[in-house]
Amino acid sequence: MTERKRGYPTPVAALLTDAFRGKPLEKRLEEAAIWRIWDETVGARIAAKARPSRFNDGVLTVIVNSSPWMQQLNFMKQGIASRLNEKLGKEMVLEIYLKAGRPQKAERPESVWKQARRELSDREKESIGEMAATITNPELRSVFIQLLSLDRSTTTENE
Repeated sequence: MTERKRGYPTPVAALLTDAFRGKPLEKRLEEAAIWRIWDETVGARIAAKARPSRFNDGVLTVIVNSSPWMQQLNFMKQGIASRLNEKLGKEMVLEIYLKAGRPQKAERPESVWKQARRELSDREKESIGEMAATITNPELRSVFIQLLSLDRSTTTENE
């Protein structure tokens, strides 16, 4: 289990990392780090014009808001991939694919509380249950189900 300072609770990310070690969801948690470190890795100026949208088999798809920025980032993508991999601590991003579009802005944490919730479908509940089935600790499994259910039930004004 992850080491922690005495008297401090273990961060949820560390609990999930430990729970999923050696399981299929471990890879997805590692990939999610790309979104967390994007802004600090590329800087605010680039982050305002380009956002990661997908990661599959080492290829990071980045949505870019204009042709000039797309051209500029085309020259920078190897350096960006190297910096991402350095921060990730492993060679995950093998290639960056640039795609024209309107990047979604990073969400401010307080806006999560203003979002509406919707009822999950039976299929969504079943899917969450299947993902949680590999967690042996009942308390951790329950927290994971609650977190994933909350995430999946969150809707934005645009949806």
